[in-house]
Amino acid sequence: MAGYELPEPAEGKPLAESAALPEAAPELRSSCDPAFRHGVVVGFDGSVSSERALAYSIGMARRLGSALIIVHVANRLPATVWAGCEPPVFVDVPDHRTEVLGLELACADHLAEVPWILVERGGDICHELEEVGREYEADAIVVGGTQGLIGRIFGSVAGRLARRAQRPVIVIP
Repeated sequence: MAGYELPEPAEGKPLAESAALPEAAPELRSSCDPAFRHGVVVGFDGSVSSERALAYSIGMARRLGSALIIVHVANRLPATVWAGCEPPVFVDVPDHRTEVLGLELACADHLAEVPWILVERGGDICHELEEVGREYEADAIVVGGTQGLIGRIFGSVAGRLARRAQRPVIVIP
């Protein structure tokens, strides 16, 4: 896809969780490219607030001399969850929105200033952003703020992430 390709870990499990790796080789335990370690993670879905967060994170990565990890989290929960029922299984269908976002990002001139990668995840946005931040040992997570009524009723991603994250979270209005 767009950005840089990461090697696939063996047996479908992240290398960081593999028990078969010796303790003497910590650089082999991470499944991420070393060029992206200690980078800046940014949540991006194509919305106006996420575009602002992306612009800020590009400048931050450039100033820090680090890479940019752009994360698109696809909501793959069945409609029964939103109705208040427990899901029988999580739906794992491809999200074509990530491909469209990747093509848009690949054509963006302002991303030429920093090395970047687009990571697709599925599930809870807060959990997945924090998980990517942990995997890449990110220096910060940048997200856009929610201004609407839905964010006030259900709670914003930025607010939930700021309360539970183990690394700095920067919320861009």
